[in-house]
Amino acid sequence: MAPNDVRTHILDTGLTLVARKGFTAMGLSELLSTAKVPKGSFYHWFASKEAFGEALLDRYFEGYLEGLEHLMGDPDCRARDCLAEYWERWVISQDPSSCGNACVVVKLAGEVSDLSEAMRLALKRGTIEVERRLGHLIADAIAEGDVPADLDPDTTARELYALWLGASLQAKIHRNADPLHLVYRFTCHRLGLYPTLPSDLPPSSSTCPG
Repeated sequence: MAPNDVRTHILDTGLTLVARKGFTAMGLSELLSTAKVPKGSFYHWFASKEAFGEALLDRYFEGYLEGLEHLMGDPDCRARDCLAEYWERWVISQDPSSCGNACVVVKLAGEVSDLSEAMRLALKRGTIEVERRLGHLIADAIAEGDVPADLDPDTTARELYALWLGASLQAKIHRNADPLHLVYRFTCHRLGLYPTLPSDLPPSSSTCPG
């Protein structure tokens, strides 16, 4: 495996473990055992577990933003429809009953923001970039005449992103997707979108652990 591939492999393995267990609960020995790399390889690339955590968050946002850019760059998708698809994907991916795809931002924000300034700043950088791209998408939808023109794109993007992060946390607390569906319907109303997810879902339940 090429050196840079080893670094990427360690980070991707860490992302999988952290999404499931959190950052503090993931021990270095578990990471190395799961990734099947020696301790020397880890310390060749990362000066400490904190430095690894910062790089892990940068890696997470790199992939997240690439996916968002791909969605925004679809020439066959109006900005309004891209926005709707983005929020629909969020509901589906963060539904606790699916037992997967935990949002690393939701998982780690409360845990590491007071633990590591470097990781807090990585979270801040990444979320700002997500909000910036969502603002551009909302601005495009306004220009296309599909979203109310009196909305400020950047402010609206920050407001909605904050609501969705909060709803994702509430979904974890309640172990069901009801908060996600609630904020989805609010978002559709706010942006003038046409919701495609069921609007009259019954209360959901989950048997997912933790």
